[in-house]
Amino acid sequence: MSYVIGLDIGTTSTIGIVLDVAAPRILASASRPVTLSSPQQGWAEEDPDQWWSNVCDIVPEILREAGLDARDIAAVGTTGMLPATVLLDDGGKILRPSIQQSDGRTGQEVRDIAAEIPEAQFIRRAGNGINQQLVASRIRWIERHEPDVFARIATVFGSYDYINWRLTGIRAVEQNWALEAGFVDLATDELADDLIALAHLAPEAIPPKARSSDIVGQVSPVAAAQSGLAEGTPVIAGAADHIASAYAAGVQGPGDVLLKFGGAADIMIATDRLRPDPRMFLDYHIIPGLFMPNGCMSTGGSALNWFIANFARSEAATAESLGLSPHQYLDQLAAGTGPGADGVTFIPYLLGEKTPIHDPEARGTILGLSLNHDIRHLWRALLEGYAYAFRHHIEVFNEMGFPSTRFLASDGGSKSGLWMQICADVLKAPIQLLTGHPGSCLGAAWLAGIGTGATEDWAGVADCVSYGPQVGPDPARQALYDDGYRFFRETYLRQRDQRT
Repeated sequence: MSYVIGLDIGTTSTIGIVLDVAAPRILASASRPVTLSSPQQGWAEEDPDQWWSNVCDIVPEILREAGLDARDIAAVGTTGMLPATVLLDDGGKILRPSIQQSDGRTGQEVRDIAAEIPEAQFIRRAGNGINQQLVASRIRWIERHEPDVFARIATVFGSYDYINWRLTGIRAVEQNWALEAGFVDLATDELADDLIALAHLAPEAIPPKARSSDIVGQVSPVAAAQSGLAEGTPVIAGAADHIASAYAAGVQGPGDVLLKFGGAADIMIATDRLRPDPRMFLDYHIIPGLFMPNGCMSTGGSALNWFIANFARSEAATAESLGLSPHQYLDQLAAGTGPGADGVTFIPYLLGEKTPIHDPEARGTILGLSLNHDIRHLWRALLEGYAYAFRHHIEVFNEMGFPSTRFLASDGGSKSGLWMQICADVLKAPIQLLTGHPGSCLGAAWLAGIGTGATEDWAGVADCVSYGPQVGPDPARQALYDDGYRFFRETYLRQRDQRT
């Protein structure tokens, strides 16, 4: 059988596809929304039961659309946001809402861990820095603020690990969740008891680690009845969403870079060298023998949506009357301004910032405003701010010894011709656009094919993606954007120093 299912347990939606790996082509897709809650400032939580409910709705729908019986499916692969933190008691009951990747509540716990172990030593051992991505910081927060929950923890794993458990009844953690959680010893490539102990947990609280293409179990009778899948269907460990998305986009050789313009802005580079650095996150690549250092900004498209909701309501209404999205209309307006937004600079650290500065106290800043400026300049400055932030990441990758040789762009923001031209100009490199990339669920589905032997072609997944035009840089803008980038970096550093 060559039909596989990919499930993406995303931050804002759950997505499922049916893929024929022999063709290869996508036969069906469906999605359901997910509710992200923030009960206190800086918190980000979701209900894992909603993910499972969505899966049970989506699977029958995509099977019907594809014209397939559940018994035609060779395997299921999963993906999801990283590092979500799901807690179960010993009976499999969810103890509290999942803590999501953008959650920022654990500043004190990060400082506590940093006081116990030198960061350089931790990085050499675990591959990632001491920051709020570490699951240990989240568990310590639970211990401090929700001791009754902490006392009942029997299992800790991620979003797609949870779905795999609901499908199979087997508890396992995929390798990239375990690595970014801070529980893997790079020297042995295994979970380490003493690293798990930093979370004040017993080793058995973290299930066994599985590689992305490993079969972790088969669909159970209970899950088959609930989801519409066939009992006994193999389930693959899967991958983190940003890794699966980059892999499917074609980031498959050293120097390939993906700029991912989603709700948050992500950047991934493929390499065959292991060089941990505290400024970036480290993940395994899906292809054996490769790694994927990466960065994630706290905002991206979410900041553009915030700007529209608060400062561009009249423009949004005009856009609707013209049959345009607010983003398209604002792009048209901003295209009438020159590079550099006539002196306006927007530092887009609206939720603090993750990589490469790891500063939860950073804040968004607009500089250079004058009475001659209007919504056009602000919108362009916001787009340029994210381009500068991407350039900062590229500089760090290069300093780490990872030269960037090819740039690809995906997700919603890549549809903006203005934004892509700005990024090409700021990065001083051509950017290859993707026009038909369904997202990380494609990478998860292809992994299901790899894991069960339906295909042995690691590179074949890129045949499912359509490529658009390449956006080249304008050399005439290089000096202006070089100056703009220096000002962007210097402004943040001055603000940081004033706080400290």
